[in-house]
Amino acid sequence: MDTTSAPPPDGSGPRPLTGRTALVTGAASGIGRACAVALAAAGARVYVVDIAAEAAKAVAEETGGTAHVVDLSDPAAVDALPADADIVVNNAGLQHVAPVHEFPPDRFTLIQRVMVEAPFRIMRRTLPHMYAQEWGRIVNISSVHGLRASPYKSAYVTAKHALEGLSKTVALEAAPYGVTSNCINPGYVRTPLVENQVAAQALAHGIGEDEVVEQIMLERTAIKRLIEPSEVAEAALWLCSPHASYVTGSSLPLDGGWTAH
Repeated sequence: MDTTSAPPPDGSGPRPLTGRTALVTGAASGIGRACAVALAAAGARVYVVDIAAEAAKAVAEETGGTAHVVDLSDPAAVDALPADADIVVNNAGLQHVAPVHEFPPDRFTLIQRVMVEAPFRIMRRTLPHMYAQEWGRIVNISSVHGLRASPYKSAYVTAKHALEGLSKTVALEAAPYGVTSNCINPGYVRTPLVENQVAAQALAHGIGEDEVVEQIMLERTAIKRLIEPSEVAEAALWLCSPHASYVTGSSLPLDGGWTAH
């Protein structure tokens, strides 16, 4: 039976992750929510980690998981997350758009804490459990900006490039224990994070919001549409499947041809 396809949302399909526990950050909306739903449908018990309390609880109820309301910029809170996850999806992120000479240093620091230090702390905490059972999957939701740069996004581009390096280091260290570590690199996904930055990009570039999507977000892609969160979740689910057990240290572009240039 082919278990690479995502099971139906009602859980009636193949459940290859039954008995596994997944920890997903930023799981209250967007890509994180889609990953939580897909992993739960595949049989995993899900820790729904997000700073948005009500939304996290709603996703936990929807997936039969457990909500953990956590500020990922707080190291002590991150270190208190469960250590028994078999699957970790580091997804949480935030954006700030400004030229480097005007970029607020505190905002730069915050983005690194949430998008680099928190994944490091979560992996540091969960890897011993994965090593002990000789199975584990780390899925880091990077970005095309982990492979390419764009102006006005110094903190985000820096964080995603750092996550790429961290993911590859873990892949090399974890391989003898049956644990894989990979990045998924989407272009612009239809999420609140992207929708919220349209206005900021319009201001930074001095153009209309409708022009931001056409001229900036999709300018470098061959496929002229935003990616849906469910498409990213499908890739994450595949990386957790038996068919991807030899895939590690990789960066999987879902960028509509952006990096083909």
